[in-house]
Amino acid sequence: MTFMQIIDCKTERPDDLNRLMDTWVEQTAGRRTATHTLIGRDRDDAGHYLEIVEFPSYEQAMRNSQLPETSRIFDEIVALCGEPPTFTNLDVIRDEQLNKMNARVFFDQIASEGRLDLLPDLFAADYVGHDPAGEGETVDEGETIGLDALRTQVEGYRRGFDCRFDVQAQVAEGDEVATRWSWAGMHHGEFRGVAATGRECTMTGIAIFRFEDGKVREAWWNWDNLHLYRQLGLVPQAAPR
Repeated sequence: MTFMQIIDCKTERPDDLNRLMDTWVEQTAGRRTATHTLIGRDRDDAGHYLEIVEFPSYEQAMRNSQLPETSRIFDEIVALCGEPPTFTNLDVIRDEQLNKMNARVFFDQIASEGRLDLLPDLFAADYVGHDPAGEGETVDEGETIGLDALRTQVEGYRRGFDCRFDVQAQVAEGDEVATRWSWAGMHHGEFRGVAATGRECTMTGIAIFRFEDGKVREAWWNWDNLHLYRQLGLVPQAAPR
């Protein structure tokens, strides 16, 4: 059952409170179990703030509390408050904003910038990717299984293209995030048996990530591979009407 903790505090230093939350989100990336966090201000009392943190379950919240960054940031929050903060525990409906942010990491940093070191932070060790158009040595009947296979797959695309992804829209519901993306890249290396052509290629697609414990456990991919293959000369161009 989803678990939410509300921390009630009073402080005259709201900017520092926001800074601490930004620091916590940055430092716990890939390890935190929280799915949503926000800070609200009491409209009737400018010094009264509520910090709201949401987790998939109470057990996950306890795991999160054991992170050294959580303990350190909490101590700093207490120091900002004029009196000890109080806590309220609630069962609530989820909001997946952190999952949406985590999903962008793949497109903005891993695929576009080559930050393959971030793969273990974002994807579960037993990750399964479903792609009906998938092919290659890492794909078994349309499925990419495990981090090593995913890493090899991303490396193959980056070896062939100067990848640049653009996230155009995202929708989150429950533990899933759907991302509509476009992609452009110069074909500067071998890809699917085709030597570098120097052509600027484009592609569009949609990816749905399912999260477990803050990481992508499963994904479904749908992309316009026919358009890409035509640009590379792997299939003939459509005849004009």
